[in-house]
Amino acid sequence: SAELPPQELQEARGWSGVRDLRPRDGDLLRWEGLLLPNKPPYNAGAFRFELTFSPHYPLSPPRATLRTSIYHPGVDTTGRVCQPLTSAQHWVATTSAIQVLQDLLLLLDNPDTERVLRQDLSRELQQQPEVFWRRAEEHTRCHAEPRPDTPAS
Repeated sequence: SAELPPQELQEARGWSGVRDLRPRDGDLLRWEGLLLPNKPPYNAGAFRFELTFSPHYPLSPPRATLRTSIYHPGVDTTGRVCQPLTSAQHWVATTSAIQVLQDLLLLLDNPDTERVLRQDLSRELQQQPEVFWRRAEEHTRCHAEPRPDTPAS
């Protein structure tokens, strides 16, 4: 089975968009950490995620899952993320783990009516944006984890 290059984890740990990034239960093919969105309303909190690598990585894509509930059209209620970058048809073996995380953060920061797993929220965002943003803000307040204030070490 393929080994995940340890420098991928080091590189990703150095990026300001995540905190607390570590192999889950010492398993290098499963990372967990906190994602820190840049834009309101999601930037009011931090979102725990998991990145699971296939034993065939980098030939097959890793899969990101959000563990923190988020009010977002691109993330379903189980935490599955609509991330075209990691779909079988778009995946390129030269894509690094940090690029997957950066793409994930971009998706969270920019709810998009193209990348959709929850039609109801997509419709709401299109038809009643002020309702959508208010609910997203409230949801973030109730569910997101507190943001760590410390800069990445």
